[in-house]
Amino acid sequence: MRTRPLKVALLGCGVVGSEVARIMTTQADDLAARIGAPVELAGVAVRRPDRVREGIPAELVTTDATALVKRGDLDVVVEVIGGIEPARTLITTAFAHGASVVSANKALLAQDGAALHAAAEEHGKDLYYEAAVAGAIPLIRPLRESLAGDKVNRVLGIVNGTTNFILDAMDTTGAGYQEALDEATALGYAEADPTADVEGFDAAAKAAILAGIAFHTRVRLDDVHREGMTEVTAADIASAKEMGCTIKLLAICERADDGASVTARVHPAMIPLTHPLASVRGAYNAVFVESEAAGQLMFYGPGAGGAPTASAVLGDLVAVCRNRLGGATGPGESAYAALPVSPMGDVVTRYHISLDVADKPGVLAQVATVFAEHGVSIDTVRQQGKDGEASLVVVTHRASDAALGGTVEALRKLDTVRGVASIMRVEGE
Repeated sequence: MRTRPLKVALLGCGVVGSEVARIMTTQADDLAARIGAPVELAGVAVRRPDRVREGIPAELVTTDATALVKRGDLDVVVEVIGGIEPARTLITTAFAHGASVVSANKALLAQDGAALHAAAEEHGKDLYYEAAVAGAIPLIRPLRESLAGDKVNRVLGIVNGTTNFILDAMDTTGAGYQEALDEATALGYAEADPTADVEGFDAAAKAAILAGIAFHTRVRLDDVHREGMTEVTAADIASAKEMGCTIKLLAICERADDGASVTARVHPAMIPLTHPLASVRGAYNAVFVESEAAGQLMFYGPGAGGAPTASAVLGDLVAVCRNRLGGATGPGESAYAALPVSPMGDVVTRYHISLDVADKPGVLAQVATVFAEHGVSIDTVRQQGKDGEASLVVVTHRASDAALGGTVEALRKLDTVRGVASIMRVEGE
């Protein structure tokens, strides 16, 4: 074993960063044995230096992150501060001054992943980011290494624990959205401002990363269609149950049937209770991968939290340190396919549409005519009426999102349609 330690700098020492530092300290001997050399925590950049950080010597703590990454003697920089800046500048500066980088920054990678990979390649350094998607679940490395010889056609997953906890609570207890959100907040599963989670921004960033790796194509956050789950109601949950389904906020990345383009989207969807993702409960994550040779694979586990995310960070750290000792780098960006990202209107799936209509003869015929005029075939219809008002639930066969959008727009113009109560895609069949 080499005796000179590999020097590691840590940018950020919050929930995840403090766990990374703790594991590096308490498992130092094991990490050294696995890597082939000891690893040394050489510096920790923080915003509030006066906070007590157990197990971290005060002399390692600094507020000058730029000076830390410019030292020139670092082997690896671990970035867990999040956000776009100053993380982007710090990472590129680290590459320029001789360090490889391990990051958990999904937002930055989804927005500027291509530029970061280019900077890493320019300087002959590694950029690893297993912790950016699905916490402790090994997913990035299997996609870009284990399945490198296969053709991935679809990635379908629950990649946000907060939204899964909320939807699971609504499903199992009958709670409304706000009540379930309040419970998630009280238990620490939801932030004080849950917008990034419940509006799908967090999942969309992860979808962009997954799609780019799976399809060897650059997919940015702006390419991902995003819908949040704040409009999901108890009535939607009940309708899903009547269909033998449950509702999940899904990240869906898939090739077109002809293989000439890809799509990436995040939105609530009904999935059959028989689908493996339907049984993912609480704040857990799971990702379902479909490829030509391997078939169907499912990755499941805790998708957030200090210790699980730190586990993914440390796994990357070990890999990068091994590469460093061997004088090599791991796989970088693979975007050779350069497939176009199709708009949401081209996506083809099934739909569940709930309409509030007048309870009188001829309404169903009018509604059915509108669907037929827009080329959307109806699978089933369920109607309930009382006191001149009725609820009409239509489930379609597969149709394009553009065709469904035109159908809904025309339905809203009918005098007999009081309103479109909800529209939900049906996936996983």
